[in-house]
Amino acid sequence: MLEIRDLTVRIEEREILKGVNLVVPKGEVHAIMGRNGSGKSTLSYVLAGKEDYEVTGGEVLLDGVNILELEPSERATAGLFLAFQYPIEIPGVATMTFLKAALNAKRKANGEAEMSTPDFMKAVKEAGKALHIDSDMLKRALNVGFSGGEKKRAEILQMALLKPKMCILDETDSGLDIDALKVVSEGVNALRSPDRSMLVITHYQRLLNHIVPDVVHVFSDGRVVESGGKELALELEAKGYAGFDEAAA
Repeated sequence: MLEIRDLTVRIEEREILKGVNLVVPKGEVHAIMGRNGSGKSTLSYVLAGKEDYEVTGGEVLLDGVNILELEPSERATAGLFLAFQYPIEIPGVATMTFLKAALNAKRKANGEAEMSTPDFMKAVKEAGKALHIDSDMLKRALNVGFSGGEKKRAEILQMALLKPKMCILDETDSGLDIDALKVVSEGVNALRSPDRSMLVITHYQRLLNHIVPDVVHVFSDGRVVESGGKELALELEAKGYAGFDEAAA
């Protein structure tokens, strides 16, 4: 599904990613853990096509296609989805209008007919039920005045509607209390599928109690320095990152 080969990235004159190699097979959930400044969020931004980051080497293959050659919108219609750590507020754009526009843009790019309003409303209602999203929240401008939990639930609602094949969750647990974390995690788990892969980026093992990964990767100084089973997250929780930082040096 996703294969990252020797990816190097810099911003201005500072190298941030220093040869990332990572494979996420179809149907698997992988987690990336690492301290602040290790390059985790940079990786998510580069995969999604955010400006300002200069790719100086390597490839990122999604189903064999190098997405680094695609525009962000083309990456999205190819099946890549990024749930932001800090979703931005967009005043003046109704949440429902945004969701319908995004869904139909993807359908059009894939040669499918636009979804009718009744079918769209039904899809939103079904997807929102599991995430405890009420109709009042959907009537508001996108993310404007939303709590941290509401913003993250809105991100997962987008994921449920767009049905991407490669989901990247950038510190989805950031700013969530225990109840909101459970709701968001349940929404993510409901979308696990043999045809869908996920890359979960987090600081803390607590998220991985709810979204149990197949593989955990440790990020340090811009590269993957260790990979293992879910037990690796428990080791990080107990011992910290110091030993892995030494391995990256």
